[in-house]
Amino acid sequence: RSPRIVGHMDFEWISDTLVTQTILLVCSFVLSGTIGIERELRQKSAGARTHILVGMGSALFTLVSAYGFEHVLGDDVVLDPSRIAAQIVTGIGFLGAGVIFVRRNIISGLTTAASVWVTAAVGMACGAGMPIIAAITVALYLFAVTALTALIRRLPRQHGTEIYTVRYTDGAGVLRDILQVASNNGYEVALSQTRREHTAEGYVVDATMEFSHGKQKPPEPLLRHLSEVTGVVEVTAEDQDHD
Repeated sequence: RSPRIVGHMDFEWISDTLVTQTILLVCSFVLSGTIGIERELRQKSAGARTHILVGMGSALFTLVSAYGFEHVLGDDVVLDPSRIAAQIVTGIGFLGAGVIFVRRNIISGLTTAASVWVTAAVGMACGAGMPIIAAITVALYLFAVTALTALIRRLPRQHGTEIYTVRYTDGAGVLRDILQVASNNGYEVALSQTRREHTAEGYVVDATMEFSHGKQKPPEPLLRHLSEVTGVVEVTAEDQDHD
């Protein structure tokens, strides 16, 4: 019986490229954290920790793809580093989809999902040895979600929609008066949801309504008119930042 030869894989604990790999991984940490902090400040579902982990994970996958199999390369072994990168692009979509949800027929989380996708690309760029282009991408991202967003909001729009939660006394015909005031000011009203509760003064209703107009109008006059309706306790503007 011929003896069995047990193969072994030689590798170096400290490779010649360890310093480079560490620098690139730290770059992914910093740049991904920058995107995550912006999302954290806006109190989004995916914050700094999520973005840092996505960026570093993508960078590490790319580093493993580029440097992790050098010891097995030979005349009969050919590796394609782009294969792991392609799988990152596909797999990150599942994580991004997890932050998208629908509330009252309004899709929320698209910008956060896109930021997760960009963070993965930033991490891959760092892992591929392109930290400068990754930093430029982060700078453009910050410009897009700050200055560019503010500029877009200043553009005139054909249709304006304001969402308010109106708290009013139940059983006094207040809802009819609210609808009449909105109609007199040229708004169409869609009632999204209502919640009735008992207080010391009696029953009150919290009604969430969407007020739309054919041309963009400032919300202050409508808010003031609604507050002046007899029986209305409070009018609260809902956050329309759905990114």
